[in-house]
Amino acid sequence: AALFGVSRTSVREALKVMEMNGAIEIRRGGGSFIAASEYAKLSRVLSSHFDDAETHFIHEMLELRRAFEVEAASLAAQRATPENLEAIQEALDRMKEAIDDPEAGVLADLEFHLQVARAAKNRLLIDMMGTLAKRMEDNIRATRRHRFVDASRHKDTYEEHQEIFLAIASGNAGLAARLMEKHISRIRLELNRSVIHQPKTKSGLE
Repeated sequence: AALFGVSRTSVREALKVMEMNGAIEIRRGGGSFIAASEYAKLSRVLSSHFDDAETHFIHEMLELRRAFEVEAASLAAQRATPENLEAIQEALDRMKEAIDDPEAGVLADLEFHLQVARAAKNRLLIDMMGTLAKRMEDNIRATRRHRFVDASRHKDTYEEHQEIFLAIASGNAGLAARLMEKHISRIRLELNRSVIHQPKTKSGLE
C-alpha cells in the first residue's frame, strides 16, 4: 500500500482479483503467495524468449562466418606457409584430443578457424577475425551444445576440419572453400534440426 500510495483495501481487492485469476494463492493466516503454476508459466515464457534470442544470434553469426571464412579458406590454400600449416595442424590435434573436454574442444575449434584466417595473409581479414574472436567463441560453444547431443558428431566434426586442412595443405583453393561452406552450412542444418526436435511447451499466454 505504501509503495503504490493506495489504501490497504485497494491492495486486498487487487489480491482477490489475482487469486481469482489463479496468479496467487491466499492462505488464511499465512499471507499471499505466487501460485506454483504461475512459476512454471513464467519459466516457460522466459525460456522460450531466451531460446529464440540465442538461436537468432547463432544464425546471424553463422551467416557472417560463412561470408568471410569461405574466402579465408580459399586464400589460405593459396598463401599458407609451412608455419601456418603447422599452426592449423596443432589446433586440429588439440581438437582431436579434447573429445572428453567440451571447453578445450571449443577453444581448439576457435583456434583452428583463427589460424586459417591468419594463413590467408589478409590483414583486414585477420583484424576482423580477431575482433570477432570472442563472439565466434560463444557461437562455437552454443552450436556445439546443440549439435553434440549426438556423441558421434564429435568425430564427424573433427573429420570435417581435417578435410578442410588437407585441402588447404594441398593448395586446392576451390575445394577448401567448398568444404568450409559445407561445414558451416551443416552446422546451420543441424542447429535447425535440434531446435525443431526440442519438446514444445505452451507459453501460458493463450
